[in-house]
Amino acid sequence: MACPCGVEPAQIILNAQQRYGREHTHSPAHLLFANNYYLSLLGSLSAPLANWIASLKAGKKIFNAMGISTTIPFPKFRFRTLSREKKNRSRSLRKIALFYGCFINFYRPDIGRKMIDLLRAFNLDVVLPPQWCCGLPALGNGNTALARHFALKNAASLSNYIDAGYDILYSCTSCGLCLLNDYQKIMKIPQAKKIAENTYDIHEYILKLMDDGYIQPQFQEVKRKLAYHIPCHLRALGIGYPAAKLMALIPGLECHVLDDACCGLSGSYGFKKSNENTSIQLGSMAVSRIGKTGADVIVADCGSCRMQLAGLSGMQAFDPVEIICESLGMKDRKAVNADKR
Repeated sequence: MACPCGVEPAQIILNAQQRYGREHTHSPAHLLFANNYYLSLLGSLSAPLANWIASLKAGKKIFNAMGISTTIPFPKFRFRTLSREKKNRSRSLRKIALFYGCFINFYRPDIGRKMIDLLRAFNLDVVLPPQWCCGLPALGNGNTALARHFALKNAASLSNYIDAGYDILYSCTSCGLCLLNDYQKIMKIPQAKKIAENTYDIHEYILKLMDDGYIQPQFQEVKRKLAYHIPCHLRALGIGYPAAKLMALIPGLECHVLDDACCGLSGSYGFKKSNENTSIQLGSMAVSRIGKTGADVIVADCGSCRMQLAGLSGMQAFDPVEIICESLGMKDRKAVNADKR
């Protein structure tokens, strides 16, 4: 927050992680989290068994022996991932390709389906392009080659959709930062500039549609007092807090914006046993700030932030889309009460 103009802390940290990865032997935890996409894919295919093993004391002992912290409960794998969602096209002139990310796909596809329903209710043609991990977990764990492998596959897929007239939307701020910055500055992906020029945060895009007069959502009253935790990667994107602007339009909603603390999990950082104490200390500071607001629930754009803060506080944590859908009367894929053109 206090760094001078042009200094990018997220970029500096990521570069340091790359250097560390080149100079040190990777631990089992680093190897596992670098391959998080493949592990999550395997976990979702065997969801009941994988979730059962993760809940056992014996399973936790095995994880601890591998250097993985089990202080915060692991999210549950879902067998029906978002990537298996049925195709449902429309003839709208506005075309969207949704980059939903690993967390939504493998752990919270229900949130992803709400995103799709919300966008389609706004008369948008929404598709789910072929996609892989954005590459950030591999980058953060020192495997640049694997990160670039994912990035090249994603770039080829997303570039084709951009050429076909689609705007790219991301649902995860970490994925968004990787697509917009790391593909260009670290991995030197050929199509990176085109992707950066045509990629938007989902809430940023909804505000754009409202400014263009394309939609006029009729927000209904929501009686909630929430603490909106701003993820570090959202601050790094430099687009402001678009979800906060949308939630400010909801009658009855009391929203406390907290943008001065890190949740402490930082992707896979907090899941490493060696970082456990630091992660919990940072997370506890964020939870203390949340407690002072008197909020009933936590809201955050990042799945990792929600997981950490909910685990440390015992409070429910929501994605902003869930609050927006609640205000628009969208439950279980019901139509949104909005005026569309």
